[in-house]
Amino acid sequence: MDHRLLEIVACPVCKGKLNYDKEKNELICKFDRLAYPIQDGIPVLIEPEARTLSSDEVK
Repeated sequence: MDHRLLEIVACPVCKGKLNYDKEKNELICKFDRLAYPIQDGIPVLIEPEARTLSSDEVK
């Protein structure tokens, strides 16, 4: 994931900052408790494609 891209992308739901989870290859919005997948190097920032984070993952 290009870190320059992280500076400009935002959560499509709350417009907040996204964090990159390298292990799971996802962009994380802790506020909305959503994890957006990255497929073939492209973030899929579509809410129905995101998975809901468990309370343990939000910490």
